Amino acid sequence: MEKLIITVAPTGSLPRKKDNPHVPITPEEIVACGVRCEAAGASIIHVHVRKLEDESPSTDYELFKEACEGLRSKTRLIVQISTGGRAGVAYEQRSNRLHLKPEMASLTTGSVNFPDSVYENSPQLIEALAKDMHELGIKPEMEIFDVSMVQNAVNLSAVGIAKAPLHFDFVMGLRGAIPATVENLVHLKSSIPAGATWTVAGIGPHQLPMNALAIVMGGHCRVGLEDNVYYRKGELASNERLVERVVRLSTELGRQIASPDDARQILQLNRS
Repeated sequence: MEKLIITVAPTGSLPRKKDNPHVPITPEEIVACGVRCEAAGASIIHVHVRKLEDESPSTDYELFKEACEGLRSKTRLIVQISTGGRAGVAYEQRSNRLHLKPEMASLTTGSVNFPDSVYENSPQLIEALAKDMHELGIKPEMEIFDVSMVQNAVNLSAVGIAKAPLHFDFVMGLRGAIPATVENLVHLKSSIPAGATWTVAGIGPHQLPMNALAIVMGGHCRVGLEDNVYYRKGELASNERLVERVVRLSTELGRQIASPDDARQILQLNRS
């Protein structure tokens, strides 16, 4: 079995310092968190930025630039920029940051009901973002909230605007999206093309069991305060502790951890 890629999603759009003081908000905090998480065993960092005045989600290009440049200069982590729509749903708001040319970016290939809103991604928007990533040499991580989104991602590859092998992130356990069950994960894994790679992101208390399943099923793991602010019930987590736990679990199960450069090889990325 290939080495385990651990993605850390340290910030997201929702948790605030009042929810967990370890959530990195400023670009400096995000970079420092990346340094710690790389040392703990992470190989990819999924980047959101926040408005500094109130910690709300931001589309500010300069904040993305500061975070990405800092991570590139101080780590070997694969920088994966979010193109999610909580900070702004318009194409221009979500595409501008791609000109920073991260190695990866997230691409949600359909719409889904969040607990408090509709996360809308029209076919036209998805195709436009996919074309941008393709032209800029950015590998998309296909964010999958439901089974139909797998076929939408495959269709992008079929028309030549997403390069195989595809990489998927199964987001499971969010209210309104696919439940985090063994059966659903097996079905998702069996639905992707041969040769594709996959990660699972379990939301809230589903993070640890989904991580464990991914380790033994040959997938990869996403952890971080974006998805889960607790280490266990009643005990707040830090991003690096969540990474360390998956490293311990994978090691006990006999699966080695991928370095950032191992992950580049697995995902067929290039970085000098």
